[in-house]
Amino acid sequence: MSTLKNVLAKKIEEHRKRTTKLLVEYGDVKISEVTIAQAIGGMRGVKSLVTDISYLDPYEGIRFRGYTIQEVMEKLPKPEGKEYPYVEGFLYLLLTGDIPTKEQALEVVEDMRKRSQVPQYVFDMLRALPRDSHPMAMFSAAIVSMQRESVFAKAYSEGKLNKYNSWEYMYEDVLNLLAKLPQIGAFIYRLKYKGDTQIDPDPNLDFGGNFAYMMGIDPPYDEVARMYFILHSDHESGNVSAHATHLVASALSDAYYSLAAGINGLAGPLHGLANQEVLAWIQKFMEKFGGGVPTEEQLKQAVWDTLNSGQVIPGYGHAVLRKTDPRYTAQREYCLKYLPDYPLFQLVSKLYEVVPDILRQHGKAKNPWPNVDAQSGVIQWYYGLTEYDFYTVLFGIGRALGVLSNITWDRALGYPIERPKSVTTDMLEEFARQAQEAKENGHSA
Repeated sequence: MSTLKNVLAKKIEEHRKRTTKLLVEYGDVKISEVTIAQAIGGMRGVKSLVTDISYLDPYEGIRFRGYTIQEVMEKLPKPEGKEYPYVEGFLYLLLTGDIPTKEQALEVVEDMRKRSQVPQYVFDMLRALPRDSHPMAMFSAAIVSMQRESVFAKAYSEGKLNKYNSWEYMYEDVLNLLAKLPQIGAFIYRLKYKGDTQIDPDPNLDFGGNFAYMMGIDPPYDEVARMYFILHSDHESGNVSAHATHLVASALSDAYYSLAAGINGLAGPLHGLANQEVLAWIQKFMEKFGGGVPTEEQLKQAVWDTLNSGQVIPGYGHAVLRKTDPRYTAQREYCLKYLPDYPLFQLVSKLYEVVPDILRQHGKAKNPWPNVDAQSGVIQWYYGLTEYDFYTVLFGIGRALGVLSNITWDRALGYPIERPKSVTTDMLEEFARQAQEAKENGHSA
């Protein structure tokens, strides 16, 4: 048994006791109340999911297993001469909660390398699709096409699955699937945009480095890949891609079915497409100034004109965060080091200097600070990755790390099928009537 799996097994055994105690001794304790607005409005803010993989604090930003983004980047082992960590070591952290040693991270690198060969039928299937298929449709199709490889599904069909061992079969699916995603993503990119001129993987490279190599983009794009996949890996369990993956897996669907569902959710314009939309807005914004970087006064006036016309500033604001997104900050630091004179970045940087104050004066934004999408597309464009539609595939490869770690733990802790209860509009109106009566009676008393 690998070090990762052995450590994970011990962690699971310890954690099961905590979950069992909570269920048996404190199962009736209330942790949330639901309003009509939440029921109609997408369950926003309802505390009804459990994950230890990541937590989104309004003022600290995302924490992965309790570690801030800065701590993750500093503490995790890195390839020789590189500034950003092994994605494989980050996976070790997501699954176990422990910062791996360099040796433990390299063990996962080697393990995933052995699992990385993509079946030929996946490439044949992708080539059979119309070339104008969206990259996310291709990515989802590639993932679900490999369902026949599922160790979890096979164990279920053979009657081997039980509540204590199901995580082990899910774990095998998760590592097998994750290991193949970089080549699948790069294959789709070069199939659609580079005349199907494919680059074979390099067995001596890590997850991020190999992806950059197969994409045909020279270093330091390998650093971008490592950073990007880590930053986009998880965002609690309530976002669409994480929740969809969890929901489908709760029916004991395997990792292939479950991740494909999450990827399909990520493809929606209200979720994973935001980064490309922000970049398109920034480029159109720059066109107004003849392709140059505007002065601060010109920029302030243009931002006010945008807001006064009823439009928003894309990339600013967040449903939970009330400060600058640390994922934005991490990418900004990269840009300041590697592309400080790039005009698109200079515009993004100037927007960061003027937009928050303007949004505060405008008074309609709960959070005037930039989120991760305000920055990420600019870096991809700089390195020649100018195909908007592919950006969400990059997001999907990173997001797979978190959502697949989550469903491994779902099976480890025996979480049941998810089945919330619905109410009718008539019922909501009755709740509202009773509340109004109680309010009036309270005033009259």
